Amino acid sequence: LFFIHHISQAISVNHIVDRIAEETEAMIDEMMPGPHRPNRLKDAESLRPDLSEAAVSSDVSGYIRFIDTRRLVALAKHYHVSIRVLRRAGHFVPAGIPLMMVSKGNRLPPEGTAGLLAAFDFGPTRTLQQDAEFGVLQIVDIALKAISPAVNDPTTAINCVDQLSRILIRFASREPPEELLYDPPGIVRASIGWIHFERLLDAAFEQIRMYSKTDVAVSLRLLRALGDIAASTPDPEFRRILVERGMRIVAGCAEKLGEKELGDLRARQAALESFTPRPAAPTDA
Repeated sequence: LFFIHHISQAISVNHIVDRIAEETEAMIDEMMPGPHRPNRLKDAESLRPDLSEAAVSSDVSGYIRFIDTRRLVALAKHYHVSIRVLRRAGHFVPAGIPLMMVSKGNRLPPEGTAGLLAAFDFGPTRTLQQDAEFGVLQIVDIALKAISPAVNDPTTAINCVDQLSRILIRFASREPPEELLYDPPGIVRASIGWIHFERLLDAAFEQIRMYSKTDVAVSLRLLRALGDIAASTPDPEFRRILVERGMRIVAGCAEKLGEKELGDLRARQAALESFTPRPAAPTDA
């Protein structure tokens, strides 16, 4: 009886979506342990292309599943070079395509190139190891199948939206990994791009928004999810982005729905917009 109960739970769509969200949150906690600092000054310096750079191309095809940042920094310091990584975890890299650019590439011997390539783990499929977007896209795929005309299961789609909001709240509350890696302090050894909040937000909700223009229930839940995320973050830039996405949802539904159906959507949009400060009205001199 226990086995039958366990199997029935394990193959339940809601259980699968919850497990994906839980694993994604755990990965965010591991990759982004520090709290988000909205007013933190960004590094002014960045690695820019220069004439001395040499491309290091991937020798295999596959998805980047893990980047050993410590190894990259150690090798860059050892060979007195700087490394500009061109693809982030989760990206597919065909063999022969540049994976990184190395300044003063003439300093890099063949064993150094091999060492840099060994800092990347490739595989035939994406994993959650350093790739929050992959967890999000798995849930999005389930939501899109649920709202397709062939299935027409808005309840499952709504559950997916709820779980996506949970992931984005966790992501917005954490400081993203450093993109510029130094050793010693003041000397940039490597530049690695990680996914940002706006990109992850679009990955989570944009396709669902496009396919749910005629579904009031799913669109309402999208607006509620945006409001929950806005309520959880004090970052004004994040809130501005969330309000903009809410306006897109209502504008898309306006193309397909009547004024009666749009009433609730506009009310929820107004609630979302209350999280952003309104500009002060001009005063007469």
